[in-house]
Amino acid sequence: MLKTKAGEDKVNTLLSTSQIPIIDLAHCGTEECPIRSVVNRVGSQLVRALTEKGVALLVNHGIAEDKIKYAYNHLDDFCKLPDSTKEMYLRQDGNHGYVKPGQERFDGITKDIRHTFNICTLKPDAKLPEEPLPGFREHISDLATDFQRLSSLLLQALAVGLEMPYKYFLEKHTHILDGEGENQSTFRLLYYPPLIEDDGKNELQRGTCKYSQQRCLRDEIDLSLPEDYRNKLAEEEEARQEQYTRCGAHCDYGTFTLLVQDSEGGLEVKLPGSDKWKRVGFLPGAILINAGELLSTWTNERIPALQHRVVIPQEESLKSRGRHSIAFFVHPDNCTDIEPFEMPTSSSSNSLDSMDKKPKNRKKSFKTAKTKIYNAYQHVQRRFKETYAS
Repeated sequence: MLKTKAGEDKVNTLLSTSQIPIIDLAHCGTEECPIRSVVNRVGSQLVRALTEKGVALLVNHGIAEDKIKYAYNHLDDFCKLPDSTKEMYLRQDGNHGYVKPGQERFDGITKDIRHTFNICTLKPDAKLPEEPLPGFREHISDLATDFQRLSSLLLQALAVGLEMPYKYFLEKHTHILDGEGENQSTFRLLYYPPLIEDDGKNELQRGTCKYSQQRCLRDEIDLSLPEDYRNKLAEEEEARQEQYTRCGAHCDYGTFTLLVQDSEGGLEVKLPGSDKWKRVGFLPGAILINAGELLSTWTNERIPALQHRVVIPQEESLKSRGRHSIAFFVHPDNCTDIEPFEMPTSSSSNSLDSMDKKPKNRKKSFKTAKTKIYNAYQHVQRRFKETYAS
């Protein structure tokens, strides 16, 4: 079995080195009745954070931790079901449903080792594992609705921070979780199984799924072999291990993503302008927000889409235990044309205090008109084809 090193070095993270913005959402109000002064402040902080870092941590967001933990338990129960039962809920023609470990390749090469359940609609006819897991639909739908409400508030704050009419983004996201025919937003439950060496077999057992992989040859090398041959074997084994990851490097496709996780488990990002991967770190109770490709396009790349991945941790204590997370991918309605909007040149325009004023007409430049080449649905379908091509 894997053993924890007694003197493992502490890993520096963006959180521990104060390089990730933390935004307090306390007293923001609700989607229907936002507190104007607070939303103005949050909007300004959010745009600055996403512009400079592509990511921020949200605290005092109002989503109960107990609900999140309950969702983790539901996913654990689903993963324990027989394979024949889980396969009844497989993702097929659309994005809704179960995704088995190894089905996704976000970087186009490396197989992602994780269990995933995508929820794209909360309508009564949504195919959810309610029969084998009574209560699944009610509790997951309740939590997904909480994330949807938070997203609506953030869409207002984002518009205010960008000095756009406060309903600018809300009007483009009116069908979140109404189904893939209307909107591609997805509430995604994720479980990354532990990496546990089975001493009796040449396998690594990951949760309920097994992958035939040789155990690390460097632990079994015959020291009588020539050094160059031992090095060659070690390199070949390392190359085989790199065929798998928890989640390959990618940018999210939509407007923004909200992420909760249960522990420090290998989430890394590339900050804007940097080629180095940085560990994010774990702040209990916080929700991470990162920008997606469509928001980047809308803002003419003023807000960059954040490149990120989930690696297999080097620390044995982290590698040997599972990791849960929930991601809420917020997308515009399918028919929304994606083109850069003209950014304000002065700081005197929008806030929630001027929400009743009619927005000024913005003339589109010739360059902007030329870049309008797709809508939200076309964009995400192209990215899905790349992810599931194999």
